Amino acid sequence: MSVVTRNVCLMKPSDSEQLEHLGSHFDAIRETQAESARVDARRAEQVDQARRFAEALARSAAQAANDKAREAPTALTSVAVGVPRARWDAAMVAEREFVSELACTLRLPVRSTETLIAESRTLMNELPATRAALQDGSITYRHAQAIMDQAWSLPTEALAGFEEALLKSAPHLTVANLRYRARIMRERLHPESITARHQKSVADRKVIFEPEADGMASLHWFDSAEKVKAGYDRLTVVGMSLQGPDEGRTLTQLRADVFDDLILNGVTATGVGKGIRGSVHVTVPVMTLLGHSEEPGHLEGYGPIDPDTAREIAARAPSFIRILTHPETEAVLSVGRTRYKVPKELRQYLQVRDETCRYPGCRRAATQCEIDHTLDWQFGGLTEHDNLAHLCPADHALKSETRWTYVHLPDGTLKWTSPTGRTFISEPATMIRASRRTPAKAVKPMRPGDSGEPAPF
Repeated sequence: MSVVTRNVCLMKPSDSEQLEHLGSHFDAIRETQAESARVDARRAEQVDQARRFAEALARSAAQAANDKAREAPTALTSVAVGVPRARWDAAMVAEREFVSELACTLRLPVRSTETLIAESRTLMNELPATRAALQDGSITYRHAQAIMDQAWSLPTEALAGFEEALLKSAPHLTVANLRYRARIMRERLHPESITARHQKSVADRKVIFEPEADGMASLHWFDSAEKVKAGYDRLTVVGMSLQGPDEGRTLTQLRADVFDDLILNGVTATGVGKGIRGSVHVTVPVMTLLGHSEEPGHLEGYGPIDPDTAREIAARAPSFIRILTHPETEAVLSVGRTRYKVPKELRQYLQVRDETCRYPGCRRAATQCEIDHTLDWQFGGLTEHDNLAHLCPADHALKSETRWTYVHLPDGTLKWTSPTGRTFISEPATMIRASRRTPAKAVKPMRPGDSGEPAPF
C-alpha cells in the first residue's frame, strides 16, 4: 500500500484584504465617536430640561411665598422678628442649589458645571443646527464648543449665518482648525471693535497652578498677548546670554531656570516683591527627616514629593512651613466650649487635614478659606476638630443660605446632603490620628461677644 502525501498550501490574505480589515477597525472607532457625540447631545437636552424644571419650581415657590405674605403680613412679620435676614433671595438660592447639586452629580467643579449649563442652553435654544450635527455624530462635542465659544459674543441676528458657514466644513476639520475659522468668522460678524473687546478681556487675566506628574507642576499665565510674548522673549534673551561652552543646559531648561529666579527672587521696578516669597506647608515624616525611611513628603496643594526634596525643605528652606508628623502627635484637637475663635495650633491642624475647601469638588486652598462650625456655635456646636472644616466663601455661603448640610464622620470625611436628599462625600487630604491628650482644666465658657468675634456661623 502506498501512502500519498499532500502538501496543503495555506493561502495568506492579500495586502488589500488586510487593509480592508484594518479599515473596518477605523470604521468601528468612528462609529464609537459618533455615538459619544449623540450621548453628549442627549446630556445637553437633559441638563437644559433640569434647568428649566428647577427654574419653574423656584418661581412656583416664590409665588406661594408672596401669596402667603399678602394673606398674613402681620403674622409673617412677627415670626421674622430677631431672625437674621438672608443674604440670598429665592432666585439665587434656587440657582445655587441646582448648580451645586449638578456639579456633585457629574463630579465637576462648579465653574465647569456653570459652563456646561450655559452650553446646554445654547445648543437647545440658540444653535439648533450645531446640536443637530452633534446628534447625528458628524461633529464632536469639542467641535460644538469651538463654535459656541465664538458664538456667545455675537448678536442673535448673526448666529444663523455664523453657524451655517462653519458647519459646512466642520465635519472635516480638526478642533484647532475649526476654532481658528470660528474666530476669523466672528471677527467679520462682530459689531464691536476688537479694541473694545480686548479691553473687556483684559479683566480676565490670571495665573493658574496645575499639578503635573513626577513631582512637577505648571504655571499658566493668561494676559494680553503683547505682555506674554514680551515675557517669553525676555526669558529667551536672558537664557541665551547664559549659553556657552561650559553650559550644559538647553535653552528650554535655561528659560525655566531664569523664570524660576525671576519669579521667586525678582523685584519689580517699583520695588514690590523684595523679601517676599510664597509660603506653603510641607509635611515630612520624622523617620524620613532622620534618613531612616524613604517615605515621600507631602506638599500642600500638590501631593507627594520625593524624600530628598522633603528633607532639603525641612532643613533650610525659609519660605516653607515644616510640619513633622509623629504617631504620638500632641496637636490640639479641641478647646470645647471655652471660646469661639479657633486657636493657632488647631488652625494648623485643620489646614494640614483639609488642604482645600471641603465642599465636594472644590479645590480652593485652605489658606483662602474660612473655618466653619459644622453645628453652629449658637446652637451648641464645639470649637473642635470634628466640628470644624474649611469652606471657601462661596461654599460657606452655600451651606448657610441653602438647604445643603453636612456631618463629620469619624475619620475626618464629610458627608454632604443635597436639597434633594442625595449624599456626596468629601475626604480629608491627610488622615490624622487623634493624639492621646491629658484632660484640659475646666475653663469658664465665653460667649461669642466676649472675644470680640463677629456673630458665628
